[in-house]
Amino acid sequence: MNRLLTLLALPLAGLLAFPAAAQQAADTVAPESRSAITERQAVQATRQMVVAANPLAAQAGLDVLRAGGNAADALVVIQTVLGLVEPQSSGLGGGAFLAWYDAKAGTVTTFDGRETAPAAATPELFLGPDGKPLEFFQAVIGGRSVGAPGVPRLLETVHAKYGKLPWPQLMQPAIALAESGFPVSPRLHTMIAGDIGRLDKQPVTRDYFFDALGAPQATGAVLRNPDYAASLRTIAEGGADAFYKGPIAGKIVAAVNGHPTNPGSLSLDDLANYKVKERPAVCAAYRGLSVCGMGPPSSGALTTGQILGMVEPFDLATLGPDDPESWRIIGDATRLAFADRERYIADSDFVSIPKGLLNADYLKGRAQLIRRPTALPDDQVTAGDPPWDKAELRLDGKAFDMPATSHFVIVDSEGNVLSMTTSVENAFGSRQMVGGFILNNQLTDFSFAPEKDGKAVANRVEPGKRPRSSMAPTIVLKDGKPVYALGSPGGSSIIPYVATALIALVDWKLDMQAAIALPHMLDRFGVYELEAGTKAEDFAGDLEALGFKTKIGDQNSGLHGIAISGGGLTGGADPRREGLALGD
Repeated sequence: MNRLLTLLALPLAGLLAFPAAAQQAADTVAPESRSAITERQAVQATRQMVVAANPLAAQAGLDVLRAGGNAADALVVIQTVLGLVEPQSSGLGGGAFLAWYDAKAGTVTTFDGRETAPAAATPELFLGPDGKPLEFFQAVIGGRSVGAPGVPRLLETVHAKYGKLPWPQLMQPAIALAESGFPVSPRLHTMIAGDIGRLDKQPVTRDYFFDALGAPQATGAVLRNPDYAASLRTIAEGGADAFYKGPIAGKIVAAVNGHPTNPGSLSLDDLANYKVKERPAVCAAYRGLSVCGMGPPSSGALTTGQILGMVEPFDLATLGPDDPESWRIIGDATRLAFADRERYIADSDFVSIPKGLLNADYLKGRAQLIRRPTALPDDQVTAGDPPWDKAELRLDGKAFDMPATSHFVIVDSEGNVLSMTTSVENAFGSRQMVGGFILNNQLTDFSFAPEKDGKAVANRVEPGKRPRSSMAPTIVLKDGKPVYALGSPGGSSIIPYVATALIALVDWKLDMQAAIALPHMLDRFGVYELEAGTKAEDFAGDLEALGFKTKIGDQNSGLHGIAISGGGLTGGADPRREGLALGD
């Protein structure tokens, strides 16, 4: 083994022998440990930092940086390890959006690795024989929901453009871990147990995720995945082409189209023709900062930017996080932004997007709607009329947007910054597994009903189209230099999670860990959701007095972020999951 592989392998071996870090981090998600949400401390570093959703992945990423790699190299290692140890959330069979700050050029760009619909897909994909939309899991489980994956091509594209270390070597940590085995984390065990009745009904996933007696793999059990190691070896030797063409592609198509009750229509050509798209970053102004992220087909940057633009005229700094008035303003801004999102945002390669969704005058006009003492009545929360280049008739559409995603951030010693949100959509995606990895169900992010009264919904299924997403990998600049990088899983809740964390950082001057751990309160569709077991519950009476409907429940965030300043790096990992911030 050469020196680089030795450097990469040794810390992983240590973590395998001592999985207590994973156990300790994941324990904070237990209901009886909810008070721990506010107890984590921010992590400090001076040169480089990684924050990822599993300790094994975070450590592997930091090891690459220590071995002389940069953020693009660590990207490959973190994602391939996450696909092994956190398969319910992301992997080779999924898609991702990535924001990159290039320290040499001083610019932010984004990469679209979102899945695409098969060429044979039709707008009626998710309609049943009666012409009505299918129930969610009727659509999800099987091949119907699987789009052409984007992650392998995204990893290769970004690494080829920015990486330093040889591609084959970056596959080795995940290969070694897949062959020697890794300890099942408490979160993975819980997710497997929570999917009984679905995951155990598919032969391949039943054999892998359940023991010989049919019980979910126990916390701490050592799980090996030789099929995943074999897939990674093939990709290490042949690049992403070895995934999109040849035996791996054949296995994917066979699984998708050969499902006995819910087959899809993915073809070998769909895989061979898949392309990652580098797109200009969408940047929104907020209190002298530039908040940059992924544009359509993601609604993340536009909707987050709209929320920030509507709250900017209000003095949230003086109100603070403990005043219900702050949450009235944030809640109604979020509802208005989501009304625009439902009507206007889809894959911009297929539909026109209003050019003025972030127009300052438009957002000031929308903010005027919030200048009132109580919550906006539901009938006043409607899409606005932003400026267009070429107006098109639009109808509101709504897709299922289920949270099973991961987010990680990297800052390397060269000053490059990476923020990536990666997903298979629902937990364990389509429940189809080939080559040791889960296949996505991302096509269910399209609107199930393609039209209303004969008029098309923007986010309807179309051949080759990318479904709308809420993923919001974000890099924030001040005077052209990065100051924050963050993002989260959580379905459409990602957007208010990220927007609120930014408000906490900028207006309320919280450090990254405190901003991430802030109890969640969000209102997307007319009900204010308050995080159970936290101080958010105490706001129920005040918000109801202001005219909001409220609901208390768990929040599935996984916010990860790094603050960047002249004094160094400050990282935060969401204590609701098992991630860690690690740095030097």
